[in-house]
Amino acid sequence: MVMLLSFLKLIDEKIVLLVGCFIHLINSSNMIRTHQKVFLLSVLLLYALTACNNSAGNSSNNNAQPDSNALPPVETQKPNTNYKPAFPGQTRAPGAKTETPLAITVIDSTLENPWAICPLPDGRFLLTQNKGTMCIVSADGRSKKQITGLPAVVSDGQGGLLDVNIDPDFSNNRVLYWTFSEKRAEGTLLSVAKGKLSTDESKVEDALVIYRATPAFSGNLQYGSRILFDKAGNLLVSTGERSAKEIRDQAQDLNSSLGKIIHITPDGDAVPGGPFANKSKARPEVYAYGLRNPDGLAWNPETGELWEAEFGPRGGDEINIIHAGRNYGWPVITYGIEYSGEKVGHGTQTLVGMEQPVYYWDPVISPGDITFYDGDMIPEWKNNLFVAGLSSMHIARLIIKDGKVIGEERLLQDKGERFRALAMGKDGALYAATDGGKMYRIAKK
Repeated sequence: MVMLLSFLKLIDEKIVLLVGCFIHLINSSNMIRTHQKVFLLSVLLLYALTACNNSAGNSSNNNAQPDSNALPPVETQKPNTNYKPAFPGQTRAPGAKTETPLAITVIDSTLENPWAICPLPDGRFLLTQNKGTMCIVSADGRSKKQITGLPAVVSDGQGGLLDVNIDPDFSNNRVLYWTFSEKRAEGTLLSVAKGKLSTDESKVEDALVIYRATPAFSGNLQYGSRILFDKAGNLLVSTGERSAKEIRDQAQDLNSSLGKIIHITPDGDAVPGGPFANKSKARPEVYAYGLRNPDGLAWNPETGELWEAEFGPRGGDEINIIHAGRNYGWPVITYGIEYSGEKVGHGTQTLVGMEQPVYYWDPVISPGDITFYDGDMIPEWKNNLFVAGLSSMHIARLIIKDGKVIGEERLLQDKGERFRALAMGKDGALYAATDGGKMYRIAKK
């Protein structure tokens, strides 16, 4: 009996307690003959083994593991670290393959360093170009209008004219919002501006800066950023932490705009009732913090959650679900290392009070824009998350189930392009812009 219990203990300690009770009852009974005891103990052993197998299977299901017939992970390179994920499927999810035949078309190849794509109500697209202009491109790429009249941008490094979005009532008021790197006496910073698109669509009128992500800094890296609107018409803006070691700790400082999701009204004021509105030495517009360089923001159409993508250092690119008031860890926890190869801080990946990414990459893919597919043209893509890859030169398709990534596919790897921006078209196609000046339409063949 001792040998049986020792064997079971190696399998599952919870089962030992149950089986042990039954063994005691069997042995202490004078009503059961010896050969019957042997039979009953054999049945108990078989039950224990079956229970352990079922227990392992249930644990796997709770972690949203894909089936055993899934493709191998798309990432085959060695990671930069030996860090272990916090849960199964947090990195290197099983591979996936789109079954629908695709038609991939370059609709424009004359863009000038495009950074963002914003769909317009009539099916056309408004794009920012890094040096400081916007343009409107038709869905077939046959017509393009240049837009001027924006404030001067600092296009050094990772700065320039960045994201753009239209007011929820754009069809009536023609108001645009955009982000850009602005020169100030103290250095450069990320600014949020708004203005009105002229009737002839040639310029932006009455441009006004409504918010500045301070403090300013002398560097030219990691501004962020993306702009989304909530259901009330207020803005959510992602900001970078500006990269340098001497300033990046401000991602953890609630009295700084850097490394944050900022929640502001159309006039640039803090939205009332924010998670830190009543906290001493905290900016009331801070919605979430602890971010590195968040270049992707998107609403999940299935759950209504806010999803975010950000650059890690060497390794540790992240996908997060953003909740008000939460701390996303940078630079205290990360799955990446310094570019020098040293640990970031203490080399910590998990800490109480800091959120884990839904998914991370090591090596990096350098995630730019993200968008959920909510069209009907390609049903197998429904509610999948698409991520523009810069250094990785592909578009990542992530299959989501219960808030976890259960499959990953790499699209357009053969194009040799740094994919910067993504958008869903009104026609149900996926559109992408590249640093090389091209705009792709990805549709069902």
